[in-house]
Amino acid sequence: MATIKQIQYFQAVAETQSIRRAADKLDIAQPTLSTQLAALEKSLGVTLFERSRRITQLTPAGRQLLPVTKQLIGQWHEMQELAHTLSDTAASTHRMGVPPTLGPYLLPNIVPAIHKQFDRLKLYVREEPPSQLEAGVKEGRHDLALVPLPLRSSSLAVDVLFREPLLLVASKESGLAVDGVLQEQELAGMSILSLDERHQLHQEVQRICERTGAVLNRDYEGTSLDTLRQMVVMGMGVAFLPALYIRSEIHRPEELDVIRIEGARLYREHALIYRNGSPVRHLYQALATLIRERMTESFSDVVTPIFDR
Repeated sequence: MATIKQIQYFQAVAETQSIRRAADKLDIAQPTLSTQLAALEKSLGVTLFERSRRITQLTPAGRQLLPVTKQLIGQWHEMQELAHTLSDTAASTHRMGVPPTLGPYLLPNIVPAIHKQFDRLKLYVREEPPSQLEAGVKEGRHDLALVPLPLRSSSLAVDVLFREPLLLVASKESGLAVDGVLQEQELAGMSILSLDERHQLHQEVQRICERTGAVLNRDYEGTSLDTLRQMVVMGMGVAFLPALYIRSEIHRPEELDVIRIEGARLYREHALIYRNGSPVRHLYQALATLIRERMTESFSDVVTPIFDR
């Protein structure tokens, strides 16, 4: 009979298309992984993979079974969550995903409050791009995640947390900051730097450019907020950066001007997401409330907490 571990092994090889990479990811020996896959194929009575020296790819049968595999793993995680709930929810370890453009600048400000209220709760935090976070929650790799809106899927529970402004930053030499304010119409024709397409902030900035007539500079794209900031410092262009990042990381005002755009709604919204059927949704709802309260107490000058959605 197939085991849940064998099913997890099958998914890992399908995703990496390599026995070696999957074994490294799972932290097991390659012969052990191959033996377990062979046992799974024997138990199911089908061949799951076509193997070659360079790639391990799914057979037609493997492709049909993969979506079912993801559902089974998700259900397994939900069963584990229910077991935790029946014992002691607040003493469990919960896997939380965060995007790299938010997690490092938000978590240090909310984790102490979470630990104070839920002193036995453990959060295992992983950084991933928002699109992977959403899929990770649906497939059971994450129990909950902090993500920017909107979502691609409507099948997840969503607790909207707060609205975060996007502020324009420019080098001191640009001469753009007159009293630290620009009118929205002044963005027309301006060259705007952004992150690459893996980040949802790229889509946010692209929408701003389309609405205002600014030009998204695709020749130079940042891989992180820090690299984007450095490109601005070097005079390669201007960029929109999240307010929490600016508050956390820009400590040398002589390098950059932070400019407010009047007449524009430039912001992104963040939410806590989790599976609709999660047996610990009451805990996640309490965490969402705690995050909003923490934002109200200490960051109302930077972000706008959202309590009524």
